[in-house]
Amino acid sequence: MTYSFISPPNAGRFVLSNATLPAVAVEGFDAPAIEGLVKADIVIADGVISALLPAGAAPVELPRSDLKDGMVWPCFTDMHTHLDKGHIWPRNANPDGTFIGALDAVRADREAYWSTADVSKRMEFSLRSAYAHGTSLIRTHLDSLAPQHRISFEVFAEMREAWKDRIALQAVALFPLENMVDAAYFAELVAVVREKGGLIGGVTRMNPNLDSQLDLLFRAAADNGLDVDLHVDESDDPAAETLKAIAQAVLRNRFDGKVTAGHCCSLARQDEETAKRTVDIVAKAGLSIVSLPMCNLYLQDRYPGRTPRWRGVTLFKELAAAGVATAVASDNTRDPFYAYGDLDPVEVLREAVRILHLDHPLDTAARVVTTSPADILGRPDKGRIAAGALADLVLFSARRWSEFLSRPQSDRVVLRRGKVIDRSLPDYRELDNIVGA
Repeated sequence: MTYSFISPPNAGRFVLSNATLPAVAVEGFDAPAIEGLVKADIVIADGVISALLPAGAAPVELPRSDLKDGMVWPCFTDMHTHLDKGHIWPRNANPDGTFIGALDAVRADREAYWSTADVSKRMEFSLRSAYAHGTSLIRTHLDSLAPQHRISFEVFAEMREAWKDRIALQAVALFPLENMVDAAYFAELVAVVREKGGLIGGVTRMNPNLDSQLDLLFRAAADNGLDVDLHVDESDDPAAETLKAIAQAVLRNRFDGKVTAGHCCSLARQDEETAKRTVDIVAKAGLSIVSLPMCNLYLQDRYPGRTPRWRGVTLFKELAAAGVATAVASDNTRDPFYAYGDLDPVEVLREAVRILHLDHPLDTAARVVTTSPADILGRPDKGRIAAGALADLVLFSARRWSEFLSRPQSDRVVLRRGKVIDRSLPDYRELDNIVGA
C-alpha cells in the first residue's frame, strides 16, 4: 500500500467528519461556501453515501475518521485519453517534439507492434494507474486505420468487461475523415463501432470536401445511433476553422446525437470577431468542448530554437460563458504526442488551473474533472457527492485550494463503495518486455 494520510474505519457504516467538499460537485446539501468549498460530515453505509450533514452533526455513536477539514472529492472522469497509444515512448519517441514528429512516430509504432497482446498490456497498465489515482470513468480514442480498428476495439471490449466494476469505459474510433472515400472501409468501421457500443470520431482538416465529409459522417452516425467525438483544429493556423464547419454540419443535418470536439486550438489564434462567430454557432449547435491543456502546451507553437509564444489552448472561458459544455482531460500519456503524464486528473486540474487561468476565483474549477465531463459523457451518476450515490470518493489532506494545488496529493485515499483501495501504482518495469527499458 502507498502511504496515506488517514485510514477510514473498516466498517459497514461510518462517518467522514469535518470534510471540505467542492460545492460544484455536491447535490442536495446546502452550506455556506468559501471559494466554492463547503464543510460537511459524510455518512457512509454499505458502500453508499447515506447522508450529508453539517460538519459535526453526524451521530456520535458511529465510527469515524476526522478529516480535520481535509477535502473529499467524487471520483474523477477523464473524458479524452488514448489508452491504445499509452507508454510507447521508450520504444518510439518523438524525435523533435512536434505534431508531425508525433504522427510519424506513432504510425511507425502502430504498424510494427500493435498486436492484441501489445495493446492489451499497455491499456491494462494505464487503467491500473488511472484507478489508483481515483478515476471511475474514461473515454478513450482508438486509432482506427485498417486493420487496427478490429484489433483495438476487440481489446477495448474485453477491457470494458474486465474493468466494469472499477472504471466505466467508452471508446471512439479515430481516423482521418478523408478515409471515408473508401466506402467499404468506412462501412466496416461503423459496423465495428456499433457492435462494440462505441462512438464515431475522426480528425477534421480544412479541405474543399470538408462539408461533404461531415455530412457523410453525421448521416452514418444518425443511421446507426452513434454519438460523435472529433479531434478538431489542433493547429496554430488561424485559417483552421473546422470547428465552425462541424457546428454548421450539425445544424444542417439536424443531428440530434451528442457531439464533442477536442483541442480546438486555432480558435485562440483567430481575431475576436471571427472567434466570437464560431463560439456562437458552437453554442447554437449544442457541441461540447474538451480542452487538453498539457498536451496542447507541449505540442503547439514548438519550433526549433524558438521559445513558444502562446499556450496552445482553446478559448475555454469564452466557450463556457456562451453556455457551451466544457471540460479538461489528460489526452496522451508517455507517447509521442505527450512524453509525460500518468492519467492523474489531479495533475490535469492543477495544470489546467495554471494554463487556462481557472483561478481567481476557483469556485467552480472542480467541475472540469468531475460533473462537467461526466455530464458530457452521458453519466450524470458520476462525478458527484450526494445522498444515495455510491461512496466512490477521493480523500485529501489538503484543506483549501492553495494546499490542494501546490502538491501532487500523493497521500490521497481512494474509496470505492466505501472501501479503501490499494493505490500502489504499476511499476514501469512491467512494460520492459514490450516497449524496452
